[in-house]
Amino acid sequence: MTTSTLTPNPTLTIRTATESDYAEIGRITVDAYIDAGHFDDREHPYLQFVQEVAKRHETTEILVAEREGIVIGAVTMVRAGTEYADIARENELEFRMLVIDPVVQRSGAGRALLRAVIDRAREIEDVDTVSLTTGGHWMAARALYEVEGFDHVTERDWFVPDTDIVLVVYTLTL
Repeated sequence: MTTSTLTPNPTLTIRTATESDYAEIGRITVDAYIDAGHFDDREHPYLQFVQEVAKRHETTEILVAEREGIVIGAVTMVRAGTEYADIARENELEFRMLVIDPVVQRSGAGRALLRAVIDRAREIEDVDTVSLTTGGHWMAARALYEVEGFDHVTERDWFVPDTDIVLVVYTLTL
């Protein structure tokens, strides 16, 4: 069974990623970024970086969304001062690479992963804020974050190094 043959609206499971998920997480991440038009070359260095799931999982937490035994999405959670943190400050849980297989986007899996990140943040004693970076023109993602209570923190926005691509920062105070 592939993501294109999934039953509409079956049960969604959010769970911790395992080693057997790594290849699928890498594929979904690249497919989602390519499909959204963020990259046009699968060999782009950043797309190579996001496929290093095993290395990433050594120092981060990764959750997956699964339907009918098939991984359809993933998200990575990081803490300030760690290798994969872009914007996390002390007492923040930053999430990155929230991706859903393009074949099943807009099915609720992204919202479910987002809510799982928030739930996980509430379990961590010294975390009082969830933070993220998203593309300035990624309006669907931004709308989801805003509906879920995140605020755009303009003073923390930044540019992809050596480009004019703006990345915007959102936070949710717990």
